[in-house]
Amino acid sequence: MLYSVKQTAEMANVTIKTLYHYHKIGLLYPCTVTEAGYRLYGMEELERLQEILFYRELEFPLKDIKQMLDGDADRLAVLNEQKKLFLARQKRMNELIQTLDESIRHAEKGEAMDQSEMFKGFSSGKEWEEALQEQNQYLQKTYDYNLLEERPIEAEEMNDKAMEASRFMNGMADALRSGLKHDHEQVQDSIKQHIGFLGITAADFQMQARFFIEDDFHRSVLEHQQTGLSYYMLAAAEAFAG
Repeated sequence: MLYSVKQTAEMANVTIKTLYHYHKIGLLYPCTVTEAGYRLYGMEELERLQEILFYRELEFPLKDIKQMLDGDADRLAVLNEQKKLFLARQKRMNELIQTLDESIRHAEKGEAMDQSEMFKGFSSGKEWEEALQEQNQYLQKTYDYNLLEERPIEAEEMNDKAMEASRFMNGMADALRSGLKHDHEQVQDSIKQHIGFLGITAADFQMQARFFIEDDFHRSVLEHQQTGLSYYMLAAAEAFAG
């Protein structure tokens, strides 16, 4: 079944102007356009619109959403990633609500609030430290390297890196599943964009990919996402560097 722009806008609780804008910037194309110029949307387009709106709720810019959803992104992987992000936000919101409740309670009693309790929930830097604990413990034990002592954790920077890593790794996994060769133009372009974001050289990326294969912890992370991904990454990195 196909739906008109008006029907689609009403279902998704967005404006018709929003759908036109998404079409204009290449974020959401209609399934078909009739000879009379009417845009029609099918189930595939509705699913992509849902994914877009989830990311908008998470305050991702439209250009970043387009990058993450382009390239035959796996819907289940996208939805699972969005769920993780919403759960992290939910945890932070709960902390902020608790801080508000404590602030209200102290204000009603005319008491000063403990300074250490006043700003709980305002920063997710601590959450990042907790998320990196397992990897950091492994690095310390295996390589005597403390990731968390390298420099302070900047939440905004880590969020950007996590978003880029998700885009890149999901894209590489999709390429492997779809049978694209490691030296395919699409794969190589994705690597170029990724190392540009990271600010590293092709040789650096090749060394990183080799490390991911040789190191049990990082290889298992990649192989858990997609069987053969660590080896595919190395082959693609070597092709790019060569």
